[in-house]
Amino acid sequence: MAALKQKISEKTVERLSVYRRHLKELQKKGKTRVYSHELAQIVAGTPAQVRRDLMQVGGNGCSSKGYEINLLSDEISELLDYPEKQNVALIGVGNLGRALLGFFSGSRENFDIVATFDNDPDKCGRIICGRRCYNADQLKKIVGEKKISTAILAVPAEAAENAVKDLIDAGVKAILNFAPKHITTNSNVFIQTIDMTMALEKAIYFSHKNTYAKESQHERNRKNYQSTF
Repeated sequence: MAALKQKISEKTVERLSVYRRHLKELQKKGKTRVYSHELAQIVAGTPAQVRRDLMQVGGNGCSSKGYEINLLSDEISELLDYPEKQNVALIGVGNLGRALLGFFSGSRENFDIVATFDNDPDKCGRIICGRRCYNADQLKKIVGEKKISTAILAVPAEAAENAVKDLIDAGVKAILNFAPKHITTNSNVFIQTIDMTMALEKAIYFSHKNTYAKESQHERNRKNYQSTF
C-alpha cells in the first residue's frame, strides 16, 4: 500500500486514530463536515497541528468549509488499515485479558482476535468470550497457521519478557503490552506499552493538584473578603 511508504511518527499515527474515531461518531450523528479547531480539542493540540497531520493522508480542507467527514475518514483508513483484516493473538486470559477480549472482539472492521493463549490448564482448550484458548506451547504453530501478525500481552510482569521472546520467535511483528513492565529487545518488533499504573498515578497527581489549587484560591478569597472589613 502506497501510504505505508510515508514516514509518519508514532504520535501522528496516534492522533490520526483518535481523529478517525471522532469522525465516525460525527457520521452517526449525521454530520458532514468538521473543522480543524474541533479536532484539535480532542487531542489537546492546535488547529495547525491537525492540518499538518491531515496533510499526511491527503486531507484537504478550507477555513470556510472545513473537511468533508466521509472523505477524511476514508483517507485516514487508507493509511492506518491493511486491505485485509489483520489477525491478532491475546496472551494471558486472566481478568485483564478477558476484559480486553470482550472489548476488542466482534466489533472491529480492521482486525480480529483469532486466538488466545494461557498456561492455565483449566483454560486451555476452552472457548472463552468466543475465542479458543490454546496452551502457550502451541504459540508458534497457531501464529503460523492463523497468520497472526500482532499480539496483545496481558500477563504478569514476571512473565512478560519470556512471553515477548516467544512471540518474536513465533514471527509476530508488533506487540501491545499491558504487562506492568517496560520491555526492550534487539529485534525490529514494535512494542507499545500501556502503563496503566503510570496513567492512574498521573490522574491522581492532577486531582490532588487541582484540589489544592481550588482550596488555596478559596482561602485567598476568604482572606481578601475579611480584609475589607
